[in-house]
Amino acid sequence: MIGSALVLGGGRSGKSTFAESLFDGAPRVTYVATSEVRPDDPEWVERLALHRARRPNHWVTVETIDLASELLKDDDSPMLVDCLGVWLTRLLDDGCWDRDPDALARLERRVREFLDAVRATRRKVVFVSNEVGMSMVPTTGSGRLFSDRLGRLNMQVAALVDRVWLCVAGIPMAIKGS
Repeated sequence: MIGSALVLGGGRSGKSTFAESLFDGAPRVTYVATSEVRPDDPEWVERLALHRARRPNHWVTVETIDLASELLKDDDSPMLVDCLGVWLTRLLDDGCWDRDPDALARLERRVREFLDAVRATRRKVVFVSNEVGMSMVPTTGSGRLFSDRLGRLNMQVAALVDRVWLCVAGIPMAIKGS
């Protein structure tokens, strides 16, 4: 088992599968799923089902966006958080897309709480996130808001963890740590 880590990659890059493999042989893992089931979106439901089917039966799944509380629980089991991009989207859905100042302040507070919890946790944690820094600048305001915020979040998490990998075409490459 490794220390804390961040696994980055584009869509369907193999990042989640690689992150899961880092826990091979672990007797217990807490899998924190940041997504929500959207029954009106069959393709999304199928994606979630594929993720669930890959997880070993002895893993404990927690579906939440309260990452700070999960990180600070008195629990020594390693944790996999999948994914920070989905987590951020769910936070942005709370009024941020229209650039509401109160909503953006709530977002900043939640991100600060999360980063403080990353610093404070005693758990070994692997975070999965989408890499947004290799694509074009989005043409919409909401796209730029997401890309800017996720890029910044990824940099902040990368600075706090021991190891960072980038997955491309199913191949993980170490970019921090060894």
